[in-house]
Amino acid sequence: MNTHSTATLTDTTTTLQTDVAPENGRDFTMLLRIGLPLVLFALVIWAWEAYVTAYNVPHYVLPAPSRIMATMIADWPVLYTSLLQTLKTTFLGLMLAILGGVGLAVLLSLSRLVEYSLYPYAVVLQVTPVVAISPLLLIYLPQETAVLTCAWLVAFFPILSNTTLGLQSVDRNLLELFDLYGSTKPKWAPAWLGRLLSRIKALWYLRAPAALPYFLAGLKIAGGLALIGAVVAEIAAGSAGAGSGLAYRIIESQFRLNIPRLFAALALLSITGVVIFLVMSGISHLLLRRWHESALKRER
Repeated sequence: MNTHSTATLTDTTTTLQTDVAPENGRDFTMLLRIGLPLVLFALVIWAWEAYVTAYNVPHYVLPAPSRIMATMIADWPVLYTSLLQTLKTTFLGLMLAILGGVGLAVLLSLSRLVEYSLYPYAVVLQVTPVVAISPLLLIYLPQETAVLTCAWLVAFFPILSNTTLGLQSVDRNLLELFDLYGSTKPKWAPAWLGRLLSRIKALWYLRAPAALPYFLAGLKIAGGLALIGAVVAEIAAGSAGAGSGLAYRIIESQFRLNIPRLFAALALLSITGVVIFLVMSGISHLLLRRWHESALKRER
């Protein structure tokens, strides 16, 4: 009797440990993923501050993190206005890239002729460096339009290519099953209209859900690239003596040897890029967490 009770107690303890361990493992893993980068960042900042203080490095060569923070606070009205301008350009470019990329991807999925005609030009736009295009755009377009166009060009292709891949990655067996049950072709419609309605219904019910994870992956990439495109165009505009974004403040600070403000503007750009990526990742997780394998919690 005692032996049986001991064995039962041992099995129960083992079961409880098995059930609790994964939860503790997940918590510990999340703590490491957040804590380790923060600890490393704090160590780098501390070493930077200590080096500048110990060797009396001039602030116009390498400012200390404390001086950069003080400059950011003192110059916040100027930097904040420039940050808003850069954010405006970035998100407008991203919105245009979403509209254009998704719209063209849908057309490519509906018609092979459109795909063969337009997709090569999209590739040409992607492989042409935006640094080479931005001076030409500043010549032929108003400054704000040229900067916005650069942000759109850089963010456009990841959304187009990923969405197109997602729309074309539907299981062929599902498409054939869709056709088999007559769910796509109305009997009353002419042949050409029936084919069009068939493709539209398949697009809505089959291709769009399959393409959503691909689109969201492209969106995460395009968010950062839109910021990069805006910064490149603002640098070109700043070199020409015009501009108001954060990149322009960097050029201006470089010419005036105001290195602390340069580092402050650069820090704001880095923080902005990280925040954009986190926001896009959060949107992706919210849309995929209940059904897609990439967002589901893994059982251990």
